[in-house]
Amino acid sequence: MSKLDIKKYGNSILRKKSSIVYEVTDNIKKLVNDMFETMYAAPGVGLAAPQIGILARICVVDISKEQNSSFVMINPKILLGENKTFEEEGCLSLPGFFASIRRFNKIIVEYMDLDNKKKEIEVQGFLARAVQHEIDHLDAKIFIDYLPEFKRKSIEKEIKRKKKVGNW
Repeated sequence: MSKLDIKKYGNSILRKKSSIVYEVTDNIKKLVNDMFETMYAAPGVGLAAPQIGILARICVVDISKEQNSSFVMINPKILLGENKTFEEEGCLSLPGFFASIRRFNKIIVEYMDLDNKKKEIEVQGFLARAVQHEIDHLDAKIFIDYLPEFKRKSIEKEIKRKKKVGNW
C-alpha cells in the first residue's frame, strides 16, 4: 500500500466527471487499498478517486473513529433520497474549510463491490452525507458548489491568498 497525493481545490481533475468501472481488477483492488491508506492518513472519512487524480467511479468511506467500518463503492448511484437537512461539511481537497450544506439524511445507493457484485445499501445520517459528498466528486462537484455565490467566492478568495503565501 502507498499513500497518495490528494488533489486540492483548483486542480482541473476535480472538475472532470469520472468514468464507469466495468470490472474490478487487481489494479483496482490495489488502488482501493491505497485510497484507504491515504484517507486514514489525511485523516478523513471518505475519498473519491478523482481526489487522487484518477477519473474512475470509485470511492471509499469509513466514518468510524476506530477505522473499522470501511466500505468501497464502485459506480455508485443514488436511487432514493429523503429528508434533507443542513450539516457542516469539510473536504480533503479543501483543507481547513467548512460549510453547512443541505443533503438527504437518508439514501438508498446502488453500487458494485470489489467482487464485481451489484449491491444496494440504505444509509442515513452522517454516513449518508459522506456517501453523497463522495458521489459528488465522481460527478465533478465540490461541496462549496452548493453554497450561495458570495460564500463560495469568499472561500475562493481565501484560497487565492493561501496560494500566494505558499500555504496551499
